[in-house]
Amino acid sequence: MQLTAISRRWVGIFLAIPLTAGTIRIIQTNSAGDDVSIIDPATNKVVGTIKGIEVNHGATYAPDGSRYYITNEAESTLDVVDTKTLKIVKNVPLTGHPNNVTITKDGKKVYVAIAIQPGFVDVFDAVTLEKLKSIPIQGAVHNVFTTPDGKYIIAGSVAGKTLTVIDPQTDQIQWVMKFEGGVRPIAFEKNPDGSTKNMYVQISDVHGFAVVDFATHKEINRVTLPDPPGETKNFEGVQGAPSHGIGITPDGKTLWATSKWYGYAFEYSMPDLKLMKSIKVGYDPEWLTFTPDGKSIYVACAGSNWVSVIDVASQKVVTHIPVGQVPKRNITAVMP
Repeated sequence: MQLTAISRRWVGIFLAIPLTAGTIRIIQTNSAGDDVSIIDPATNKVVGTIKGIEVNHGATYAPDGSRYYITNEAESTLDVVDTKTLKIVKNVPLTGHPNNVTITKDGKKVYVAIAIQPGFVDVFDAVTLEKLKSIPIQGAVHNVFTTPDGKYIIAGSVAGKTLTVIDPQTDQIQWVMKFEGGVRPIAFEKNPDGSTKNMYVQISDVHGFAVVDFATHKEINRVTLPDPPGETKNFEGVQGAPSHGIGITPDGKTLWATSKWYGYAFEYSMPDLKLMKSIKVGYDPEWLTFTPDGKSIYVACAGSNWVSVIDVASQKVVTHIPVGQVPKRNITAVMP
């Protein structure tokens, strides 16, 4: 069968359109409730709610789009959620009270921060949900992260004041770094080849962050967030973390950090870390996450029970999205 010129044109247009387009969702945990809010960044609306996870803390998702993994502080479980029905399909028992959670880039293993002394990271097979190992850490573990290149798992402890680097191929500890305070959220800067260049580490009782050279394991800079003129410092709900949210835009050009003292998000240029913008977002801002195109930032404001959306181009808050009670941690999920 021969195609007409018009038919050939339409075939060309069709082939130019991706056969599958990723569905983007902002997963917002609500630490004082029993629900998790699912936000569609295309509409800035809550389009789904995961119910029945009391005191939910951290979230991650399977790269194939089949599951969300949510830590449940009330039951000390890892709750596995079907992404289509938003129903819990399994409650996986943990070594103890959990905090954050992460997954390897290939989706094969899940790592859960166990926030009890002496400190562990529980490792699970992401498919069978069998526990493979509990890795001892120096101090109860607050956060776990996967580096952008997928080569390392990073565990941060508040009580132990440690940052621990784990090789997910062997689940062996590679090195440990001590700080003067507890290790809170971490952002990662990449080298041109995708490997980790620097880590930007928020620390208990520090209104700012430390810059750590990943190769040398040394702190090379310390940045203090500004005190906005005319603003009153807020101590309510700070919980020893005056700055508890940090991230680098997908293009690597700017770093953003939140201030719970003042209810602001601050933008810094990369790599010189020059302050570019100060934006008021709401009470007790916590974690922040970006859309994959880097055009929007979602800031969880725990004291306002909303998520502030920042338009990066205009450097302005464009809307507040009402969510559950005391929203703190969030992630961006790209579902196939």
